[in-house]
Amino acid sequence: MKRFNPVLLLILAIFASCNSAKETKTAMDNPFLKPYETPFEVPPFDQIEIEHYLPAVEEGIQQHQQEIEAITSKSEAPTFENTILAMDLSGDLLERVTTVFYNLNSANTNPDMQALAREISPKTTEHGDNIMLNKALFKRVKTVYDQRESLDLDHEQLRVLEKYYKDFERNGANLSDEDQAKLRELNQELSNLRLQFGENLLAETNKNFQLVVETEADLSGLPEAVIAAAADEAEKAGMAGKWVFTLQKPSLIPFLQYADSRDLREQIYRGYFMRGNNDNEFDNKEIIAQMVQLREQKAQLLGFENHAAYITDNNMAKTPENVNDFLLKLWEPALEVAKNERDEMQAIIDREGGNFKLKSWDWWYYSEKLRKEKYDLDESEIQPYFSLDNVRKGIFYVANQLYGIQFERREDIPVYHSEAEAWEVKEADGSHVGVLYMDFHPRDGKRVGAWNTGYRDVAYADGQKVQYPITSIVCNFTRPSGDMPALLTFDEVTTFFHEFGHALHGLFTDGSYQRTAGRVPRDFVELPSQIMENWAAEPEVLKVYAKHYETGEVIPDALVQKLVNSGHFNQGFATVEYLAASLLDMDWHTKTFDGDVLDFERSSMESVGLIDEIIPRYRSTYFSHIFAGGYSAGYYVYIWAGVLDTDAFAAFKESGDLFNPELAAKFRTLLAKSGSDEGMVIYRNFRGQDPSPEYLLQKRGLK
Repeated sequence: MKRFNPVLLLILAIFASCNSAKETKTAMDNPFLKPYETPFEVPPFDQIEIEHYLPAVEEGIQQHQQEIEAITSKSEAPTFENTILAMDLSGDLLERVTTVFYNLNSANTNPDMQALAREISPKTTEHGDNIMLNKALFKRVKTVYDQRESLDLDHEQLRVLEKYYKDFERNGANLSDEDQAKLRELNQELSNLRLQFGENLLAETNKNFQLVVETEADLSGLPEAVIAAAADEAEKAGMAGKWVFTLQKPSLIPFLQYADSRDLREQIYRGYFMRGNNDNEFDNKEIIAQMVQLREQKAQLLGFENHAAYITDNNMAKTPENVNDFLLKLWEPALEVAKNERDEMQAIIDREGGNFKLKSWDWWYYSEKLRKEKYDLDESEIQPYFSLDNVRKGIFYVANQLYGIQFERREDIPVYHSEAEAWEVKEADGSHVGVLYMDFHPRDGKRVGAWNTGYRDVAYADGQKVQYPITSIVCNFTRPSGDMPALLTFDEVTTFFHEFGHALHGLFTDGSYQRTAGRVPRDFVELPSQIMENWAAEPEVLKVYAKHYETGEVIPDALVQKLVNSGHFNQGFATVEYLAASLLDMDWHTKTFDGDVLDFERSSMESVGLIDEIIPRYRSTYFSHIFAGGYSAGYYVYIWAGVLDTDAFAAFKESGDLFNPELAAKFRTLLAKSGSDEGMVIYRNFRGQDPSPEYLLQKRGLK
C-alpha cells in the first residue's frame, strides 16, 4: 500500500485552495462573467480589457456545450419545449462575448485584437460545427419536426421549428461522418481566410497609401474644407505644412470630384482600385482563389450545384438564375444611360481642348462639371447645409413623425471609443425601446464603409419581455476640421438615413424566439434601411434639417429645387458600377474558376459589356462584402430590396402624407414581425399587393 506524506497533502490542499481562489477572483474580475451593472445592462466597455475575451469565450463555449448536453441527455421524448425552446435559449454567455469582440474588431481594432481574432475564430467555428453536427441533438430536432403537424403548435412555434430544422440540414447534419469531417475542415479554412482578407484590406486602405501634396498649385480646384481636412491629416502624420489625402471616402471622393490635377486624380484612384492587388504581404488574390474553390466544395458537399445556389436557396430569389435574370433586365437600360453620361462628359473634355479620352479617374471630376452645367448645382454648394448634428436631428425628426419615438443622449452609458455616442430610444409615452450607439468618423482601427450591428436582441421569458435591444451605427463620414463641424456630402446623408433604417429594424424587432426575431432573408434585410433614404431628399423633410452651419438659414427653395431636378443625375454610372459588382459576385459563385483572379474578373466584365470608363463598385481584391462579410452571392440584395423600398415609399407618397400614421403603424409591424414568415408574405401584409418594379425604374431614371 502506497503511503502519502501528510505534509505534502496539506501543501497541495493549500495550493489547490489558493489556485481556486485565484480562479474565482479572475472570474469575478472578468466583466463578461458577472451581471452587467450598467444602465440598461449594456456592455461595460470601460471595464473590458483584451485579456477578458478569450477566457470568457472559452467559458461561453463550455456553458453552451453543457446546455446542449442537458437537452440531448433527457430521457423524456423530444418536445417543442424541452428541445426547440431549450436550444433557442442556450448560448447566452457566448453570444454576448462574441458580439462585443467581433463588433469591436471591426470598429476599433488593433494588432492584438486581430491576433486574438485568429485564435478565437477557430474555436467558435469548431463549436458551431459541434452544435450543428451533433447527432443526438439533430435526432431530437428531427423527431419534433416530423411530428409538427400533430403538435398543435402556433404559427410562430411552427416557424421557429422549421427554421431550426433547415439550419441543421444546411449545415451538414444529414452528411456521413466522413463528409462531416470534410465540412469541418472547409469551415475552418474559410473562417481563417475571411479574417485574413479583412485584415489585408484594412492595412491596404488605412496604412499602405497616402497621397502627399507639397505645393499649393496641386490643390487647385479643391474646396477649402477639403484642403483644411488634408492639412489636419498631414499634421497628424507629422508632415505639417503639407496636405495628405487618403483612401477613406471623405478624402478620396472630394479629391476625385474637384482636383484639377489629372495626374494626381489617377494616382489616388489607382491607389484605391489596386487595394489587395499589389503583390505584397497584403495581397488578396490567393485568398480569393482559395475561398471560391472552398465555397464550391462546401456547396457541392451539401448537395448544391455551387455556392450561389446554396445561398439563394435561403433567400427570396431562390435561385442564381432568378438573380441573374433580374440583374440583366436592369443592366441594359442602365448601361445605355451610362454611355450617354460618358458621351456628355467627353463633349466637355473636347470643348475645353482636352486631348484625351475620359478614364475612370476622370468620371467624378467631369460629372461635377456636367451637374453644374445641366442643373447649376455644385456639391460644395449644398454641403454647408448638412452638418452632422443637423442631419442627425433630421433623422430623429423623421423617426418621431413616423413612429412617435424619442431620443435622449446618455452620457452615463459606457462607450467603446471616445467618439462613439450612446442614445436611449423611448416610445412616445417615455417607456424604454432600446439603446442606440453611433460612431461616425474614420480611424486607423475601423474598417471601411458603413454598417449597422447589434450587441443584443429582444428576448422574452414566460411571455414577458426581459431584454431590450442594443444596436449600433458605424460610419466613416467626413470629420470636423478646425472650427468647421463635420459637413456631410449628400451621399453621406443618405448613408446615415440608410444605416438608421437598419437600426430601427433592430430596435423594433419583436418575437418570442431568438431564431426568428428579426432573422430575415438577406434580400429582404435592405428594405428597412433603403426605405429611410427616400425621406432624406424630400423637400418637406429637407426644410426641417438642412440648415446652414454658420447662419442657421434653412436651405433655400431654389437649392431644394435643384436637388429635386438633379435626382436622376449620374444614375447610369451609379447603377452600372453597382450592377457590375453584383454580376461579378454571382460569376465568382456560379462559374468555373480558371486559377487567375484578374483574368476571371476581366472576363466577367467583358461578358456583360462593361465600358472601360467604369470599373465595378468593388473589384475582387477589395470586395469585402463577399469575401470578408456576409454578402457572398448576395451583393444583388440592395437592388432587389430596391424594388420593395421604392414600392413601399410610393404608398406614403400616394397617400398624400409622408408620415401617414396608418401606413407607419403597418410598416412598424412589418419591422417587428419581419422574421415571422416568408419575406414576400410579410411585405404583402403591409402593402396589400406584390411590389411593382416601376417605381425603382423611375427613381433611377431608367424609364
